[in-house]
Amino acid sequence: MAIKPTRPVPRGGPAPRRPGRYKTVPEDFVVEELPAYQPCGSGDHTWLWVEKRGLSTMDLLRELAQELRRDERSFGIAGLKDAQAISRQWVSIDGVDSSACARLAQDRWSVLAVSRHGNKLRMGHLRGNRFVVTLRGTGPDAARDFAANLQDLAVRGVPNYFGEQRFGKRGANLQKGLEVLRGNARAIAQRMPRRVFGLLISAVQSEVFNKVVIARLAALGELWAGDLAYLHRNGAVFAVADPAAEAARLAAVEVSPSGPLPGPEMLAPSGAMLALEEAALAEVGVSVADFGRLPFRLGRGERRPLRVPVREVAVAEVAAGVQVAFALPSGAYATSVLRELLDEAIWFGPGE
Repeated sequence: MAIKPTRPVPRGGPAPRRPGRYKTVPEDFVVEELPAYQPCGSGDHTWLWVEKRGLSTMDLLRELAQELRRDERSFGIAGLKDAQAISRQWVSIDGVDSSACARLAQDRWSVLAVSRHGNKLRMGHLRGNRFVVTLRGTGPDAARDFAANLQDLAVRGVPNYFGEQRFGKRGANLQKGLEVLRGNARAIAQRMPRRVFGLLISAVQSEVFNKVVIARLAALGELWAGDLAYLHRNGAVFAVADPAAEAARLAAVEVSPSGPLPGPEMLAPSGAMLALEEAALAEVGVSVADFGRLPFRLGRGERRPLRVPVREVAVAEVAAGVQVAFALPSGAYATSVLRELLDEAIWFGPGE
């Protein structure tokens, strides 16, 4: 029997969610990478600031590899960006003529700037992403409601769900990941690329995490005794003995309760949160020990914040509808914000 990913639940804000559409055209969804650091201007690696339109990051790398006659695996990126969008991000490559790279362009992408640095970009080398999204068909006074709910998110943070794309089409990644964990994982791993194997395992971890977010939805802005709190400025995790001592940082969304990406190396909470996480694992039908049998040191486990801060919020009426802007930290999905603005029926209609 096919397992469907858990449908994320909006937390709700001070204003009603409104109908609306986005990604009607790539220009409706603009995302710009916020790098962890800027290239210093010297070094062996050439960094390309690239704008792409209607193209996935992996397809961009394939086309860059053809232009530069390099293996696409030799490029470095900090993160994957949406295909049905206009996006800007850094791409690194070593051993190329930087001046020649400045002239690179094709129909769906172009190099906007070139610099150099001493190292290759690695996944996760970014602070976050800035989004500008045009919402169409929103109806009268939608900008007012969007502004109220965005301001509420800026104060309270947003539920940190994994997006639907994490689970593959019709949840195929989740289904296959569960089959791997319940079968002979090592034998299965020999028959598929390591990256694909990792995606399947992460889909199962993400399903457990999303269930925990839903179970804790009314208390995302609280810390409980026994929680493992997440410090947003550096990703550190610490045990909470006295929730009252963290009240100020909690209110400022500097710390948040964390949830599980289960695995043998993940720190476990105690008390009520431990019971909640164990219930989510049981509902998915897996255990922490299942992840401990995986090859390649995949699925080792870690903590992820149950909510994340939303910064740089703005709303403007435009000819096409309403434009909303916001910035999120690395690893957070724009869909988590848009889910709190748009009516649920839009989210799970055709094409979403």
